[in-house]
Amino acid sequence: MSADTCQPIFTVGHSNLEFAKFLSLLKQHNIQAVADVRSSPYSQFNPQFNREPLQHALQENDISYVFLGLELGARRSERECYVGDRADYSRIPRTPAFQKGLDRVVRGAKQWRIALMCSEKEPLDCHRCILVSPCLRKLGLRIFHILADGKIESHEETESRLLHLFELPERELFRSPDEIIAEAYKLQGDKIAYQEDKLAMREEPPPYGN
Repeated sequence: MSADTCQPIFTVGHSNLEFAKFLSLLKQHNIQAVADVRSSPYSQFNPQFNREPLQHALQENDISYVFLGLELGARRSERECYVGDRADYSRIPRTPAFQKGLDRVVRGAKQWRIALMCSEKEPLDCHRCILVSPCLRKLGLRIFHILADGKIESHEETESRLLHLFELPERELFRSPDEIIAEAYKLQGDKIAYQEDKLAMREEPPPYGN
């Protein structure tokens, strides 16, 4: 995979926005395609963001839609992605499905201005930022997060907030900056990772490829 000639990747959370406000955020930043990275593309409390009506509404406004929740979602069907009942963000990128999802984003970014969409308003609370974005950046893509007020935050700025969240320094005498930010990602990943609810017995996500 090569990120040469790729456009920057944006991320956005739909939260409880009205569709018109969500659309205005996309239009404000000239988004041409939305890649839905929710494992389950449905919202009980915000049905305007259910997969089918959302796809239809976006297409009516000349914005393409693709569902990548099986490839890039945080709730995995692969058992090797779990430690006990909790998803492990260090294991998910090793799966063939996740790598295929990254490849699709890279190829798409050569043609379209893409926003990765999930539900959380705050990037730091969402796997689109803590899991997917670092992997795309390692491939050479530039990442920007669309905040709820319409402002843009670079992923580097988001990482600075992540370090501050855990009161970690940007530099230390005996650790490299990469080692420090890796610790911050690990701490936040463990905090927000999907955990199976044994009492609720939630339905498993469909296996990738079905």
